[in-house]
Amino acid sequence: MMDKRISEVGRKTSETQISLRINLDGVGQHSVATGIGFFDHMLTLFAVHGFFDLRVDARGDLDVDFHHTVEDIGLVLGEAIDKALGDRKGIKRYGHIVTPMDDALAAVSIDLSNRPYLVYNLPAIPSTNTAFDQLLAKEFFRALAAKGGLNLHINVRYGENDHHILESIFKAFGRALSEAAALDDRVAGIRSSKGSL
Repeated sequence: MMDKRISEVGRKTSETQISLRINLDGVGQHSVATGIGFFDHMLTLFAVHGFFDLRVDARGDLDVDFHHTVEDIGLVLGEAIDKALGDRKGIKRYGHIVTPMDDALAAVSIDLSNRPYLVYNLPAIPSTNTAFDQLLAKEFFRALAAKGGLNLHINVRYGENDHHILESIFKAFGRALSEAAALDDRVAGIRSSKGSL
């Protein structure tokens, strides 16, 4: 019987204090409290649509801005995903999902290669002057990819509403990660012609 793919990670700095737990083989149960309402919504979408059980408790210097908290949660979530994946034996490794949200269509492709890389292509749209925007989301995904060992490609060909664009991305990311992290009986060890990642 396989070990449970669950991990808990914490991070404490002068700017943030974060506690996070993820179960890769969950059902989408979630408890997310970052102090940033919109970000809570996005992380909830990630958990629900990826079927991950996720708990996030974060406090940060939100009086300065959201950047430290969002980036550090990316680092912690990436580390937690990496720990939960363990040696990455038996996983499908690749995931590709296209997800619509009203006017927006996001394609997210993942290779759990342990070689971090982020491609992030979004349409240029007028700013909605919200504190959580496309650039802040990019910092989250960059940090997550770096700590999680993800080759992560996020491509949104079109969209008119920033909220819809980001929502389609987080839903697609959850679904693509679930696909890539899924176990496949045909994969005896590491899915690589080299025998290692």
